[in-house]
Amino acid sequence: MIQLKDTYRHKGLRKKLIATLKEKGIKDQKVLDAIINIPRHYFMDPALDNIAYEDRAFPIGAGQTISQPYTVAYQTELLKVKQHDKILEIGTGSTYQATVLAALKAQVYTIERQQELFNRNKNYIFKSRYPNIHFYFGDGFAGLPHEAPFDKILVTAAAPYVPTALLQQLKPGGFLVIPIDEGDAQRMMRLTKQADGTTEEDIFDLFRFVPMVEGR
Repeated sequence: MIQLKDTYRHKGLRKKLIATLKEKGIKDQKVLDAIINIPRHYFMDPALDNIAYEDRAFPIGAGQTISQPYTVAYQTELLKVKQHDKILEIGTGSTYQATVLAALKAQVYTIERQQELFNRNKNYIFKSRYPNIHFYFGDGFAGLPHEAPFDKILVTAAAPYVPTALLQQLKPGGFLVIPIDEGDAQRMMRLTKQADGTTEEDIFDLFRFVPMVEGR
């Protein structure tokens, strides 16, 4: 088994990444602090070590990717994470996004539909550091009704529509951050659930995600 190391070089590359994220408009210092303290190269193939801190997505297997750091920071900033927030993440993938949320001291419930990735994450490297991440195998469109309600919900794949089940599992006053499919790019949206069950929508920038697929 390869022994992972977080060297001074890696830490220096993370500082450069943080500077890039700031230049692109990320302002939440807590989000930036989380990213600078998480070794992204641990979540990727060792062959990509030299380019792990470039601000772009990389393949992780099963047709999925580890998201671009800017995308991770952007979605996390939109969530306005508070300590002890109960957050549902749709699409565990590499666990990098879940780790950022956990570093912000949220309780993270994350669903993965790809058996290969779910099995790989059974050996999550930061299990002892972040016991506040709870892993589930299942259909993201269905959410986790037995764990609801959630303060925040984050979708990390391009959804063709806003799943009704997710809105039902969101607390009044809570946020759902989701990229909605618009062909080659997706419009980032944040829906705020009102006390009467209706939602207010805020529309943000365009991004590119792998598609969100029903079933498992």
